[in-house]
Amino acid sequence: MDREKNSPGSDVGLNRSLGLTLITLYGLGNILGAGIYVLIGEIIGAAGMGAPMAFIMAAVVAALSAFTYGELAARFPVSAGEAVYVHQAFDLRWLSMTVGLMIAIAGMVSAATLARGFAGYFQVLVDLPDALLVVCLVVALGFIAAWGIKSSVRIAATLTIIEAGGLMMIVVVAGHNLDTVPENLPRMLLLEGDSALTGVVLGAFLAFFAFIGFEDMVNVAEEVERPERNLPLGILIALGVSTVIYLLVVLAALTSVPMEKLAGSKAPLAVVYQHVTGDSPVVISSIGLLAVVNGALVQIIMATRIFYGMSVNGWLPRVLRTVNPRTQTPVTATVVVVVVVATLALWFPLVSLASATSLLVLTVFGLVNLTLVTLKRHRPQAAGVMPCPMWVPMAGATASFGLLVAQLLR
Repeated sequence: MDREKNSPGSDVGLNRSLGLTLITLYGLGNILGAGIYVLIGEIIGAAGMGAPMAFIMAAVVAALSAFTYGELAARFPVSAGEAVYVHQAFDLRWLSMTVGLMIAIAGMVSAATLARGFAGYFQVLVDLPDALLVVCLVVALGFIAAWGIKSSVRIAATLTIIEAGGLMMIVVVAGHNLDTVPENLPRMLLLEGDSALTGVVLGAFLAFFAFIGFEDMVNVAEEVERPERNLPLGILIALGVSTVIYLLVVLAALTSVPMEKLAGSKAPLAVVYQHVTGDSPVVISSIGLLAVVNGALVQIIMATRIFYGMSVNGWLPRVLRTVNPRTQTPVTATVVVVVVVATLALWFPLVSLASATSLLVLTVFGLVNLTLVTLKRHRPQAAGVMPCPMWVPMAGATASFGLLVAQLLR
């Protein structure tokens, strides 16, 4: 595929400086910050004691697509990943543009969701208006994203380590209650109790939001060293680690705090910490703030790279491909993303934003899985790429569209 220069008269390109460790922490930070701190209460409210099942169901759907993304990222390590993959498989400009815009919109809606979650955790510490908190956060993240990819991802990596530490803090302080899991297992497996399959499916739909993030890693492919190796590995490591942490946290929460108390909270992990220890939740609330900030930062970076990549391919206005010579980042695209994210966060409630994100991403996942099926039929081998079996993208498409339809028909 021909790649045009970033702007007329300029040969400034993106900076390929992310190794396996940084790209993995980038993805892990996006996954961890994208839901567990904000939505675990809503998931428990929907699925009840079946919340662990909801997380497992969501993890399976995400894992199938993760293998697909890993192979596609190795085949085509470029920005605007999904749009390029679809273009390679179907050669339909309108479909490529639609997919690219859908994933960019999903990223911006996700960032807006997290900005709303930021307000909830911040208000545990200081009671300030939602609008003020949202605008200040989004503008600050826009400046960080425009600063430079390596600096931005280093900040994201640091925040990732802190937010993972916060989740493990919850597991440690509530860990003594995990020995009650065996006696509660029948209720968690829906063999008895008040949880119903419909509630678990709804919970899985919301929990899926908590796994969103690994797909964003492919949109910084042009800034990754050895992308054909590091992207697939990074995707699988980030998803595997986040799944283990999520299950530990949800089990600790369910066995420590009454479900109705969690379901009604805007800062659910702060509730767990305070209920178990009796101490002020200042520390965990502060970590929750950082986790939400990290997730929103990565989503903003991702959306700008999609706009940049689509512009380079001639699918969006040329101005969005402009790269600042000093920072080597797409500054114009970053400004556009910041304005959209702030607008969405101010207009829509958290659960509506999270549901919209899941709908968009599940649709894209289904299409991306079908893309790999098509490519495997016409171009089964790719030099230097470790392929996944054909059944993986087929199952990924079925699982993604199945969860999407189940949510739409509920």
